[in-house]
Amino acid sequence: MSNTKIVSPKKDMIFMAILSVVVLTMPIWLQPFGAAYPDLMQKFMIFGIFAIGYNILFGLTGYLSFGHAAFLGVGSYTAVWSFKLLSMNVIPAMIFGTVLSGLFALAIGFVSLRRSGIYFSILTLAFAQMSYNLAYSVLTPITNGETGLQLEQADPRVLDRMSGIVDDGSLPTPNLFGIEGIGYSGFYICAALMLISFFIYLRIFRSPFGLKLRAIKSNQNRMGYTGFSTRPYLMTAFVISGMYAGLAGSLLAVTDPLAGAERMQWTASGEVVLITILGGVGTLIGPLLGAGIIKYFENIFSAFNDTVLLNAFSFLPDWLAHPVASVVGLFVGEGWHLTLGLVFMLIVIFLPGGIMEGITRLTRLVTKREKAEPKSEAHETKEKEQTSAGEV
Repeated sequence: MSNTKIVSPKKDMIFMAILSVVVLTMPIWLQPFGAAYPDLMQKFMIFGIFAIGYNILFGLTGYLSFGHAAFLGVGSYTAVWSFKLLSMNVIPAMIFGTVLSGLFALAIGFVSLRRSGIYFSILTLAFAQMSYNLAYSVLTPITNGETGLQLEQADPRVLDRMSGIVDDGSLPTPNLFGIEGIGYSGFYICAALMLISFFIYLRIFRSPFGLKLRAIKSNQNRMGYTGFSTRPYLMTAFVISGMYAGLAGSLLAVTDPLAGAERMQWTASGEVVLITILGGVGTLIGPLLGAGIIKYFENIFSAFNDTVLLNAFSFLPDWLAHPVASVVGLFVGEGWHLTLGLVFMLIVIFLPGGIMEGITRLTRLVTKREKAEPKSEAHETKEKEQTSAGEV
């Protein structure tokens, strides 16, 4: 399905219903893959939000940002400060984290969007690295530097104390009106927010605003020649994308109430670029697939150590099991990046449109075969009739 194809709202609702069922049943169907534990599923949801927000900018407008980790970090720091000063309820943390990230994106976008292409990418990278260095050293009173910002027993938490919530002597857990933000309940909180975020993303994708963003990606100069001002649309897309990143950062603080400068480093920005390209730039579901695959590699493949590999190949003779485990060990455990790099290389070479292009090709192939089969049967029937007529 192309981006310009008109899709009825009814089909979008059916699509959302199917996606909701798939997401909410993840603890069941991820069991065979060894990925049904809450921490990993929360990462699927959080980085899915990060990726679909990034796709609004990169996928729809073609503007490649290397600095989105800055907004992820701002969201995390803001959420932890909300937990420390106001309440352990996740709602104020998410609201403040999303809003402040949007304001930060507005400031960075105001400067960066004056340029396009590689110059825009370099500007966003520069701002992200500046933010990282500020968080790591200069703004230590706010960010706690290399140690990271974390909760303490003596934190005021004004709203909680006003509500009569009494500390039991241990560090409290982020919650949604008593529902803990960790474990399976935490996963379902993240899943609900991801589905809401995806629905908003879907409406943007289908809207006239989304169509204008794709037109900017197609030929921005031509739109300028017609007197159409593209800058307000680019700025809006940049801010919305930054707010999505801020929400993802806030949820990272919900699952683990610790904010460190490493979340603002350039590697985190590169990761969301990789996720989007791997899944399919400018597609609806591609960023979610990319986030799931990369986080699966990062958390499952990296856990395969020498002992696990030797047990896996224990059915082989000892003289063969050790060499095989050594070779496979190059691609898992600490070498999981090598496997990810090979997968990414194959995707870029053979499927430039990402995993979604592969799914589209496979769907078309199956559809063509289904259409060809009835034709071939009809052709055979016709030949038999002609043969019978000739015999007569």
